[in-house]
Amino acid sequence: MRRTKRQGIIVYFQHMKNVRQIKKHGHLIHASKKHKYALVYVDQDDLDFKMEKLERLPFVSRVVPSYKPEIRTDYENAKPDKAKQYDYKMGI
Repeated sequence: MRRTKRQGIIVYFQHMKNVRQIKKHGHLIHASKKHKYALVYVDQDDLDFKMEKLERLPFVSRVVPSYKPEIRTDYENAKPDKAKQYDYKMGI
């Protein structure tokens, strides 16, 4: 089973009623009423195409890709804390 690479897109919109149309372009994760944005996940292969489609919608203010896939997550000097290791051994 091959996992598809996915990436988030943050879509800023004008009214909450527009979320239904945004939902058609990917997997809606979160929509904020207060800040008027939605977080939508799409396949990385379709990222540019989906961003263009969303930017063309009249109610969309701007579209921003998530930078999470570009951030390095393997750390070189990640040393565990001795005090925490002791607590884990104790079962606390």
